[in-house]
Amino acid sequence: MGILANTVSFCQYRVLGDLPQEDFFGWVARQLARNAFLPIDQSAEEISVGWVSLDDSHDSSFADERDLRRDHYLVFTLRRDQRRIPGALLRARQTQAEQEFLAEHPGLQRVPKQKREELREAVKGALLARTLPAPATYDVVWDTEKGLVTFASTSAKVMEAFEGLFRQSFEGLRLVSVHPFARASEVAGDELKEALDAANRADSDDVLAQIRDNAWLGSDFLLWLLHQTLSATSEYRVTRPGPALAEEEFVAYLNDKLVLMGASDSGVQKITAAGHQDRFNEVRTALRSGKQIVDATLYLEKQEDLWKTTLKGELFQFSGFKAPAVKPEKDEITDAKSEKEALFYERMHVLEEGLQLFDSLLAAFLRERLGPDWPLRDEEIRSWLEE
Repeated sequence: MGILANTVSFCQYRVLGDLPQEDFFGWVARQLARNAFLPIDQSAEEISVGWVSLDDSHDSSFADERDLRRDHYLVFTLRRDQRRIPGALLRARQTQAEQEFLAEHPGLQRVPKQKREELREAVKGALLARTLPAPATYDVVWDTEKGLVTFASTSAKVMEAFEGLFRQSFEGLRLVSVHPFARASEVAGDELKEALDAANRADSDDVLAQIRDNAWLGSDFLLWLLHQTLSATSEYRVTRPGPALAEEEFVAYLNDKLVLMGASDSGVQKITAAGHQDRFNEVRTALRSGKQIVDATLYLEKQEDLWKTTLKGELFQFSGFKAPAVKPEKDEITDAKSEKEALFYERMHVLEEGLQLFDSLLAAFLRERLGPDWPLRDEEIRSWLEE
């Protein structure tokens, strides 16, 4: 689903590097056009990746600034078309081609390796030419004021394609994932900066090291929130900037589905607890055995508004992020393009408000986790697990 849908999966990046000081938006439009999507319907190409307009996946010209710019946002879409051949069909045609080759060369008992590869490529090419490419689109929102990019996918393969094309398109700029420790650094505030730096278990600023060595942050956060859900308050206050008013109250809790992982004698074991949870007894049993929560369904409520998402604790990606519905207001005066722009602004409002609540919740956790009373709190949580 795209960024304008009421439910969307997404990850976020920081943009690092020096931006052009003059005609920035024009520069972005030119770079997108140079790396625009090229259709492969009339060719035998297997895959094509490039940029298209957010509002029209068939338009890759970026000739109209309104197709790209929404105030301080830049909006565009990654389009990825790929032809897919069923494995069973490819193997069957490969076998047929090899049998025909052996019939033409009765002195051979088997097809030579090099010839087998040649036949495979010929069969694959013939099948690709007869297969229509399947299109897929993934929206991009670049907040130029915050230097923040929201990308509408959590697929590792798609994210890799996006990062590579972004780097190719905007030379000198690079994307850095907003992973758990990076997000914590942004929401902790000056008063917790020293404590957070001391808790950093990575020995370098390398993103992979930061994610791997600080996996404790996501697992501790989800465990803390599970305990809060069942044994403490679920009420919090807005403490981070955004659309919601400062100190507004909201509710946050886990429910419906939790995924836990841990090592066992047979390797890594994964447990999923799905459905409405009462006391999370299955989850608590798994936690007592040393497993950790890696994914969980998180609810955020503020007055009559509700946000729901599956939070991926290792990377702080948001899967199936459902926000309050927004609908375009149609009238006889407003043109279609203006309606789409209005819908975009409303959509970004509710998305950013949901993330503001999440960041406020994360800040509440960090105040406890990095505070002097955490050992007592941690002991309380461990005792609760043994009940």
